[in-house]
Amino acid sequence: MKLRWSRTLTLLPALALAFGVTTAPAFADASADASTVSSGWNNYSCKPSAAHPRPVVLVHGTLGNSVDNWLGLAPYLVARGYCVFSLDYGQLPGVPFFHGLGAVDASARQLATYVDGVLAATGTHKADLVGHSQGGMMPRVYLKYYGGADKVNALIGLAPDNHGTDLDGLTRLLDHFPGAKEYLGKLTPGLTDQIVGSDVLNRLNQGGDTVPGVHYTVIATKYDEVVTPYRSGFLDGPDVRNVLLQDLCPADHAEHLAIGLADGVAFHETANALDPAHATPTTCAAG
Repeated sequence: MKLRWSRTLTLLPALALAFGVTTAPAFADASADASTVSSGWNNYSCKPSAAHPRPVVLVHGTLGNSVDNWLGLAPYLVARGYCVFSLDYGQLPGVPFFHGLGAVDASARQLATYVDGVLAATGTHKADLVGHSQGGMMPRVYLKYYGGADKVNALIGLAPDNHGTDLDGLTRLLDHFPGAKEYLGKLTPGLTDQIVGSDVLNRLNQGGDTVPGVHYTVIATKYDEVVTPYRSGFLDGPDVRNVLLQDLCPADHAEHLAIGLADGVAFHETANALDPAHATPTTCAAG
């Protein structure tokens, strides 16, 4: 028994590291004042324009936060005239900066409360959501179970794990260590909720991937090393557009982190999804 748990405790940090190293943004600015580094977004006096009539809510990924995950995309969208907001969700007690580790269902309820606040502040009836990694999948729980379908116009997922991930087979190793998955689930349920075949994902995808009235866009990269296989992020259903970055720009080598943090091709395609009536071709020169 001691040997089994020794192996389990060796595996758990490896699994968490696999999520973290490849999912979390750089945290060099994490200790800075959020009001300083996020200047231009999370501005609750912002009123959406006729050109961009809905606020955009950015939903970070696992081990991300409301600032660091969006140091590239938030200013990009603000410069294009959007009212942009971002939240922290899935916090664990005593763990600063590194969020998205709490249970996905609870995180979806946090998102519901946050969107209500943004809609009230901006005087609008619907928002658009843009999420990276878990932040592209978790909002679907909000849409399906917590009233989001009536309050969201579009969901754009950047490398979302809509049907779970096996982390290139690493998660399957948990089955060889009795109690490992349960132990990890108690410590960081946000991780195990994203594994292929989890109860959360089975319930979420049962009966179809989408809900009526919401426009879905998934932007994926074939170099994704976290959401594996990368096509597990794609959705099936009406009003869905699945996009592979390399179909737009074969030279784009963005992996899981870069697609949400710094990739100009992904950013341009996000802007197109937010305003499809004025979309322009996305090429390698986009950004």
